[in-house]
Amino acid sequence: MSNIDIDKPEWGYDELRRAIDAAGVSLWAWNVDSDDFAMDPHGFKLWDVPPGHAITFERLSEKIHPADRDRVRAAFSATRATVGAYEIDFRTLVGPDVRWISARGQGDDAGMVKRVVTGIFLDITGRKQAEEGHELLAGEMSHRVKNLLAIATGLTRITSRCSTSIEDMTDQLMNRLTALDRAHDLVRPLPGEQGKTALLGDIFAVLLAPYDDEGAFAGRIRVAVPRMGVGQDTATALALVVHELATNSVKYGALSTEGGTLDVSGAMVGEDVQVCWTEQGGPDVDDAPNMNGYGSRLVRQTIEGQLGGSVTYDWSKGGALVTLILNGKQIVS
Repeated sequence: MSNIDIDKPEWGYDELRRAIDAAGVSLWAWNVDSDDFAMDPHGFKLWDVPPGHAITFERLSEKIHPADRDRVRAAFSATRATVGAYEIDFRTLVGPDVRWISARGQGDDAGMVKRVVTGIFLDITGRKQAEEGHELLAGEMSHRVKNLLAIATGLTRITSRCSTSIEDMTDQLMNRLTALDRAHDLVRPLPGEQGKTALLGDIFAVLLAPYDDEGAFAGRIRVAVPRMGVGQDTATALALVVHELATNSVKYGALSTEGGTLDVSGAMVGEDVQVCWTEQGGPDVDDAPNMNGYGSRLVRQTIEGQLGGSVTYDWSKGGALVTLILNGKQIVS
């Protein structure tokens, strides 16, 4: 392949324009005295502004996300005193959609010609969405790791209360961890078993079995819900909720104490299923806990979003009462 010399006359405007369009770059110019703003056709499309209309920077900035607007206005004014290249990332609103734009140019009035500064806009929505996805995944992984550590601590504490020797404690702890593994298999069928349903009662009973005591303390977790099949997708979503509620109970609630009990009862309410998660005998609850944490949001989003239901919390001195309403039609899907 021969080298291309961009200084040769045949390398003209059309070729450069195609290169700019292929990169998704928009060119702009701003008159700092009149506030008139000019863009190429790609810029009008990027900002969702009808082409050919006279625009000003002030009017264009109305398209910027309200949370970023003042920052961007101040940053654009400050670029004239910025030595060297600058880059400003911000969000715009295009109908209901949020788009990320990066504005780049040369500051310190270095590139100003006849009171006009120039620069480029670049659509970076894809990159920002990827970054947000990575941050969300990192937050979820951190939350899950902390939960696993809390579960390990809680299971060890539960096992130690009803063990007679180190060997007995080891056997019991291994049994509980094995039960957790079986619970995982319950909501993650093996290849070739996709679509098979589990029973609603089994989901609660199997997932909660590792947290029950043995011997004289056995039976402090009781499950009584309607006998009905649950689809694989629902089973996975519901398992997340049960896991989160159990982890909170092991950390702070009835399952964190020797005398605490947990009752999971259910009944049909019309076509829906109502499940009551009732804890008693746990540490005294003086104030309702903060429900804005990751786990609480996960429970609410799963119940309301994936299962088409609702979740309410009631706090008494004896422990938590969590009421789950599950959409009867969605629960079998």
